[in-house]
Amino acid sequence: MRGRTRRPVGSITRGTTGHNRLRRADRWIAAAYGGLLRSASRPLVVDLGFGASHVTTTELYLRLRAIRPDVEVLGIEIDPERVAAAAPHARPGLSFAVGGFELLPAARPPLVVRAFNVLRQYGEAESAAAWGLLRSRIAADGVIVEGTCSEVGHRAAWVGLDASGPRTLTLSTRFTGFDRPSDLAERLPKALIHRNVPGEPVHDLFQDLDRAWAVCSPYAAYGVRQRWAATVETLARTWPVLTRPPLGGRARWRLGELTLPWAAVAPGFPQAGAGRAG
Repeated sequence: MRGRTRRPVGSITRGTTGHNRLRRADRWIAAAYGGLLRSASRPLVVDLGFGASHVTTTELYLRLRAIRPDVEVLGIEIDPERVAAAAPHARPGLSFAVGGFELLPAARPPLVVRAFNVLRQYGEAESAAAWGLLRSRIAADGVIVEGTCSEVGHRAAWVGLDASGPRTLTLSTRFTGFDRPSDLAERLPKALIHRNVPGEPVHDLFQDLDRAWAVCSPYAAYGVRQRWAATVETLARTWPVLTRPPLGGRARWRLGELTLPWAAVAPGFPQAGAGRAG
């Protein structure tokens, strides 16, 4: 009907957020997609579901402006009150608007979408539908980083997607944030968190990670960072861990990261049919 406002797609989340909660993901986005941002014309980045505070959207804006000074960042939230609270913090290249998974009212298809902690309350089928809607709204060469992290950001996991589907899974942790690598399983994205059961690839991954962690215990004498890097290197002998920049290699591992092709952990439901990352 004429004059009728379309309701944004999605549901209001708890909105929990805080300074540097998404620093690990932001750092990865800058490394993984810095070249994409630098080469694009008028790059637009969307922070979907920024929560009860503008802070993580503003931090993303500042971090990406360090590699592309004219990048535009749009924070989208389904809750109008949160958008109103964030609006006074807008500045040139940084804005906030009411919207949902349809990514409206973005002025043009975004090159990068960061969507963190927005799908945990959905079922697997709803999560798959959200992925599909997001993928249909990004630029032709656009990417999506969808994941989950702890309240203080010390444990995180995310999926990298493009228009063809999911491409990678990344685990990221603070070195004081776990006793064994399988502790990160509690932060798996919705597409995987219920798949951490015997018979599923992601369950095998965490079992092998814990075994490699135990084998590399002598490296503890040199610190947790060295032990983690040795653990990932050991895992890479039997799993297709990315070992070359920008997504892999010891420089990334020493940050507490590990990235694999999605195909290595893909569960048996429709949106899992993507090929290996390059």
